[in-house]
Amino acid sequence: MAKVWIPPLMRALTDGQQIVDVEGESVRELVAALDERFPGVADRIIDEGRIRPGWTVAVDGAVQNRGLRAAVGPDSEVHFVPAMTGGNQPRS
Repeated sequence: MAKVWIPPLMRALTDGQQIVDVEGESVRELVAALDERFPGVADRIIDEGRIRPGWTVAVDGAVQNRGLRAAVGPDSEVHFVPAMTGGNQPRS
């Protein structure tokens, strides 16, 4: 089973679990399996059949440009990473 790392902003949906073992051969299948176990996960990650703007998915340490179609192996590690915002503002 693939290990899916759950970002802190979504852990309320997974009963606080940071890592969840999930079966699937693609990111889409993993999200569907996660949503079956933890309703609401897919709504946070998917919008109109694609990874939501502001989210990135990494499989085995590589950011995926294939989004939900990215292949996942049985021993893969998958991270859903929300975009970082904020930071230092220019001084006036």
